[in-house]
Order: sequence, then C-alpha cells, then structure tokens
Amino acid sequence: MFAPDAILRTWRRFDAFPMETLTKAWFYHQGGDQKQRNVSMMKEHHQEYGIAGNCFDLSIWLLDEFTKDGVEAFPIGRSFKTERAHAAVIALDERGRRFLCDLGDQWLQPILIDCECEDYTSEKLDGFFPAAQIQVKPTTGGVKVLYHRPNGKVSTQDYSTDPVDMSVFWEAAEYSQAALKPAPLLECRIPFQHEIAHWEFSGWDIYLSTSKGLYREAKPDTIEGWTEKIHDVTGYDKNVIKKALEIYQTRA
Repeated sequence: MFAPDAILRTWRRFDAFPMETLTKAWFYHQGGDQKQRNVSMMKEHHQEYGIAGNCFDLSIWLLDEFTKDGVEAFPIGRSFKTERAHAAVIALDERGRRFLCDLGDQWLQPILIDCECEDYTSEKLDGFFPAAQIQVKPTTGGVKVLYHRPNGKVSTQDYSTDPVDMSVFWEAAEYSQAALKPAPLLECRIPFQHEIAHWEFSGWDIYLSTSKGLYREAKPDTIEGWTEKIHDVTGYDKNVIKKALEIYQTRA
C-alpha cells in the first residue's frame, strides 16, 4: 500500500506545508482579477512569507513537482464550485499503479488505491493519516476511505478517481479562491511525543488529534494572540496571519 520512492521523494517536499484558508483571504484582498495563484507565485509567497495555501493550491503545486520529476499524475476532485469542494492528486508509479496523494487533508503519505493489485489490502492501516487508522475500499468510479479514530468513531470520505481536465480544475480552483467562508481554517502535521499529530485551527478553536485521542487547546483572546499562536506552529509571516484573521473577523 506504500508508494515507491519516486513518488515519496516529491511528496516529502510538502511535509511541512499546512493546508489553510488564511492565504486565500490575504491574497484575495490584494486585488487583481485572478484569485488562483500559479506555481511561480506560490513559490515566491512561500519563500517570502512561509505560506502555503488551500487544497487547490497544494494540488496544483504538487502536480507541477510531479511533472518536473517525471512522475505521471493528474488532478481529481469533488463538489466543484460548492462550499464542499475538495481537490487532490493521483500519481502513477512505473507499473501504472495509482496512489492517492491528498495534501489538502494532510495525509502523512500517499496510498495505493488499485484494489486489483497484489499489494492492496482493505485492512485497517497505520502510518498513512495522523491519529487514525485508515481503510481503502473500492466504489463505483472511485474509492471510499474510512478513518478509524482512537475513540472508536469512524468517518468516511469518497473519492472519484476519474482524471479532471486541467481547464476544469483551474476553473474550480478560481471559484474556490474567490469564496470565503465565515471562519478561517488551518490544518497541519506536527511532531507530538512519538508520532505526527494533526493540529487544527477551525471555527476559532484549536484541536490536536493524536493516537491517544482528541485534545482541545486553550485559545487566545485577541487577534494578536492568535497571530502569535499560528506563527509558532507554522512559521508564517505574522503580518500575513494578522491581516487574514482580521478579514475573517469582519465576517464572523
């Protein structure tokens, strides 16, 4: 179920990249007609401000890196042009096996999704997603992923594995970047004791998902406090964080 080195080498460049909507808010209010950044601009922003982006940003950037590394890959997604839109990538190895690469949901590593392969299993697996065991099961036109949490809760996500045309994908990305929800979101993978945990800033609350359970962290009382907290976790430029949070605060 594990991806080969050729895919992992590219994936690992994004290990420290959060998925977030702070960059969306910050860039949207810079002006300009185009809201979806190209890879060159994303790289410039990352170098200058440390920022990453949402699932469309990360997928577009990952696709570009795969192309440069000679790895065949294509975008997938669901619920485009809605609030539930999600984007990810499928990469193929030298044998043509498909691996799901989902930076938007902050997976630890890609996973095999071809159920007819001898390496495939539908058993629960560790090491692919922070603070959860996962199962991959085939569906009509895609796969269903089951996330088994330490408290016994099971959540699911359905993926369509059909390639999305890049023009359609860019159109969906542009729509997503121009649509701000009332509250910011940031998810990242952080070291915690002897594992990689999932840290989430959502709905103006902080959650830490670990193999021992879900913990709710104390939250700051001010935008300045939130800025410091998020900066400490992500290394993002404080001015970018503060500006984005102020934008969301006006929408609360």
